[in-house]
Amino acid sequence: MEGFKRKTPEEILLSISKLHRGSLKIYIGAVSGSGKTYHMLREGHNLKQQGIDVVICAVSTLQRPETVEQLGDLERVPSIHWIKDGVEQKDLNLDALIERNPEVVLVDGLAHCNRNEAQFPSRLDDIKFLLSHDISVITTVNVYELEEAMELAHKLTGIEMGPCVPSDTLELADEVRLIDATPETILNRLEEGHLKGNRDAALFKRGNLGVLRELALRLVAEDVNDSLEAHREEMGYLGPSGAAERILVTTQYHWNGSIYVRRGQQIAKRLNGDLHVVTLRKFNKPLTKEAATFRRSMMKLVQKVGAKFEELPLRCRRGIPRTLVDYAISHKVTRLVMGHSRQTKWQTLLQGSVINGILKRTRNIDVFLVADRASQEGERILPAHIQTQKEPYKYKRLSKQEVDAKIEKIKRGRFKVYIGAAPGVGKTYTMLREGNDLLKKGIDVKIGLLETHGRKETIAQIGDLAVLARAEIMYQGVKLEEMDTAAILRQRPEVVLVDELAHSNVPGSKNKKRYEDVLDILEAGISVIATVNVQHLESLNDAVEQITGIRVRETVPDSILRTADEVQLIDVAPQALQLRMREGKIYAMVKVEQALNNFFKTGNLIALRELALREIADDVDERLESMERKSSLRGPWRRKEVIYVCITEIPQADRLIRRGFRIAHRLKAAWHVSVIAARGGEGWEQKLDVIEKLTMRLGGEFSFQEVTNRKQIPAVFAAQASRAGATQIIVWKDAITKKLLPLANHMDVLIVAGYEAWQIAGNKVK
Repeated sequence: MEGFKRKTPEEILLSISKLHRGSLKIYIGAVSGSGKTYHMLREGHNLKQQGIDVVICAVSTLQRPETVEQLGDLERVPSIHWIKDGVEQKDLNLDALIERNPEVVLVDGLAHCNRNEAQFPSRLDDIKFLLSHDISVITTVNVYELEEAMELAHKLTGIEMGPCVPSDTLELADEVRLIDATPETILNRLEEGHLKGNRDAALFKRGNLGVLRELALRLVAEDVNDSLEAHREEMGYLGPSGAAERILVTTQYHWNGSIYVRRGQQIAKRLNGDLHVVTLRKFNKPLTKEAATFRRSMMKLVQKVGAKFEELPLRCRRGIPRTLVDYAISHKVTRLVMGHSRQTKWQTLLQGSVINGILKRTRNIDVFLVADRASQEGERILPAHIQTQKEPYKYKRLSKQEVDAKIEKIKRGRFKVYIGAAPGVGKTYTMLREGNDLLKKGIDVKIGLLETHGRKETIAQIGDLAVLARAEIMYQGVKLEEMDTAAILRQRPEVVLVDELAHSNVPGSKNKKRYEDVLDILEAGISVIATVNVQHLESLNDAVEQITGIRVRETVPDSILRTADEVQLIDVAPQALQLRMREGKIYAMVKVEQALNNFFKTGNLIALRELALREIADDVDERLESMERKSSLRGPWRRKEVIYVCITEIPQADRLIRRGFRIAHRLKAAWHVSVIAARGGEGWEQKLDVIEKLTMRLGGEFSFQEVTNRKQIPAVFAAQASRAGATQIIVWKDAITKKLLPLANHMDVLIVAGYEAWQIAGNKVK
């Protein structure tokens, strides 16, 4: 059970004050036309059906058919109309709203500026006034209308943005919900004439839509992370949540200090994490002239890359590991970045090793050692700039293989995936709604496989869609049902809707997994719209177990998202999802309490939501990079990387392989998995086969090297990695690591925290 910690007097007073204040919910989207007003109005109808007094005021439908339809019979309180630069504006009629005194007001345009003679200068002030009168408000905003995002949005799009609201606005909200829409969806709405009257037409370029979408995803992810950390602190949890990365660079006022900071910045950007930089110094001794110069340079660099900087006291060398690890734990660091040791073997024996001391004390923190390339490349303040590859000559004749590949892509069906943080967020509901919209446009749409789980709202969305019969398969004397892929291929609809991509088919089916059936359907030229939850992505399997304590058995390879033409997130706040659960809208009532006390605990849902937001933001970024590299929020990755994963223990191999894949994917690197071990006993070959298949499924290269003695492993692995041109190696934190490091100091080394790290994240403070 959650929430047993005693509240402070301040927390009690805050809770009492909230009883006399209305609630604020904000729908946020990338641009106008993403569906914010539509969803706000739909929620208004749901509230009205529950007997809640709801009115609308200053809602702008811009005559979009879907949005106008959602107005329905909602009561409208007339707004105050006025003209600015020839364009009609709507202000809230506060006097009328206070007199009417509804429970909830729906209002558009959180960033709206009022007329000069209005009671308050902005709509945000109007909303605060209503909240103070115990009137709840649901409103909408575009990401570029938030002060913290406006400057970056302008920098990335080159477009001057309009009025904005302060950076802390989202913190005022009791609930923030992102309405995600792919650029393709918005451009289709634009082409169909559904976005008439939009003043932000300059934003409607594919690259700009992608950038703003990623900005919205990352901004909401940061907001979710803040709420997650507050929740974990309130519950007394130790360690990182598993949903986000926090990078700590430790360096000195030395010529190579900026290299470590730059490397840490690159890692933080690619892994979508926060960056902290610390240096240790003796405060009782003045800095040398050279060190003072490096300090000034370091301070400028840290400020430029947006990192947090702190100087820590240095008393003696042997105390460094404890100081760094204590700082890392208190700041929930997930990865510590530092340089390789430059000590000789004898110096290590006499003075002790800082790296070894850190490895002894860290339990749930990875250690990343930056390659020492000075002996080969010479000392420098910043890494050398590597030129990006030029685009291939546009008039170059395509080879036969290139032509064949393009033809196959043209023939292939279009693939769209709806993804969510958990069951019940509305993926199937939205998929069915889109299917009906396509049906109205004359497109032949059929339901290939639908899992309604008895949810009335979902069943109601089937509408006029035809549901194809399932195939019946006998297994161990029991008749089971699966999607009838053969029937779909025979009937050849234009679009087929398929639920739960990660489902495992009944033994004896043509394919083991449902996603493989979907790939067959796509190859036949049939388009597919499908659903999946973020916890089913193969590479997130370990992170999900760390968050929830549950090992998800059914997974899909991450390449499925990259295969999709569109990936769209269905976002729901944890409290709203738990409310749906309590109302019996997700599972049968007999399962509700069990679910709320396990997978659907508040901390789990917040962390999974953050994981989903960051995962789709990275997917958007990947697509932007392939389209227009300069638009990527994470910046281009100019360095050619080769990742080498060293497996010496079979039981935890899958964790290290998944870690290697995620890093390689973000660094756009080739990656290898090398198993170096002595052959085991019974079942050894089968275990090795499982490791190889996982590697191949995630797109890596696999090799096995047998040794007769474990002492041979460090030298064998270092030689293999060097021959492959590895720039980064990934290893477990074990006894072999210490012997490997001196042999691999010309490479980056990621030392992954051992298995116990995955058990500590949810432990409470004793």
